[in-house]
Amino acid sequence: MRLLTDENFDGDIARGLMRRRADLDLVRVQDVGLTETLDPLILAWAADDRRILLTHDRETIPAFAYDRIRRGEPMPGSSS
Repeated sequence: MRLLTDENFDGDIARGLMRRRADLDLVRVQDVGLTETLDPLILAWAADDRRILLTHDRETIPAFAYDRIRRGEPMPGSSS
């Protein structure tokens, strides 16, 4: 499973996941040069790299994710 955490994701949770699964392929937006990047661009990057985005942002990310799905754009982790 390939994961990307955004700036809103709790670092303690990410570290806990890595401790439990050392083989987990998890990167942070900070690690790939996406700090302070707009949400739609982060979602596009995640899709291009086939990563599921982990976030605590319930205000904006869901709407942008649904927009991608409606347009038929790739969205790792979606059921469509």
